[in-house]
Amino acid sequence: MKKYLALLAAAALASGLTQSCTAAPKDWVGKPLPALGVEYLGKAADVKGHVAIVEFWATWCPPCRKSIPHLNELNKKFKDKGLVVIGITDEDKNKVEQFRKGTPMEYNVAIDKDGKLSQQFGITEIPQAFIVGKDGKIVWEGHPLELKEATIEEALK
Repeated sequence: MKKYLALLAAAALASGLTQSCTAAPKDWVGKPLPALGVEYLGKAADVKGHVAIVEFWATWCPPCRKSIPHLNELNKKFKDKGLVVIGITDEDKNKVEQFRKGTPMEYNVAIDKDGKLSQQFGITEIPQAFIVGKDGKIVWEGHPLELKEATIEEALK
């Protein structure tokens, strides 16, 4: 999937598209969050009973890089209210750690080593984010820059 998404991203950049790198995933709203089965860079995130933003991204994706400050802000504003933010990529751990040295990600970052999770979600577009309610069901999905604070506040109630 990495090569497929990389080719699509290159095509999107060549054509001047920067909103997202490819097309929409399955409709997950109302469905339970599957087991993540990812390797965290640092302490593992606990999503059980918490509202969470789960985002699929990549270091090479310009729209993903553009979303990071927004996710940092959301994390800063809502983490004390119980929000957990997780950025998931299928890239090499060392590459991601190097990237984070120049681009701070102030939330949980994890590696989907074999890409199985992104396949399970049907991810064909990055960045792609999901809000998971306290009950473990997905309540919103879309581009992270389209995510409004009101949506998070509603989920946190």
